[in-house]
Amino acid sequence: MKHIIVFAGSNSSTSINKQLVTYASQLVDGVSATVLDLNDFEMPIYSSDREQAGGFPKEAIDFVSHLKGADGFIVSLAEHNGAYSTAFKNIFDWASRVEQKTFLNKSLLLMATSPGARGGASVLEMASDRFPRHDANIVAQFSLPSFYDNFSDGKITNEALNSELLNKIKLFKDSL
Repeated sequence: MKHIIVFAGSNSSTSINKQLVTYASQLVDGVSATVLDLNDFEMPIYSSDREQAGGFPKEAIDFVSHLKGADGFIVSLAEHNGAYSTAFKNIFDWASRVEQKTFLNKSLLLMATSPGARGGASVLEMASDRFPRHDANIVAQFSLPSFYDNFSDGKITNEALNSELLNKIKLFKDSL
């Protein structure tokens, strides 16, 4: 059975991106999914001085180990001031030092949501430019605008948006 790693680029206990990515993972039939919590990979802010002095934190090695053990990824990025959240950026910085080709050419469904109408468009644009340089095979992207208007009781309530996500899930699953 194929195995996927799923996480939100947020460390918030009430993360809307974690709610979305968890929902999406439940739509991928016939695979096992592990939902990671960025809080389990908290480490010092990356710096080359820290890396030289102490090497890689165990959390960075563990995060990369999860990625290496997966057949694909579903990631939903939180957008903070038009960019990645600090929690995700720090993990990404450390992970890219452990494994420069962080995404290992595995299939990636890249998503974002936000309370606003743009649905994390800025962070999706940033990630779709940056992630392929770290060997991401982005097979589909999905943006859920206006989270609180379109998501309730653990699922997308807007039929058109849910249908769009199901199509993206199919592309992702077929690429595994």
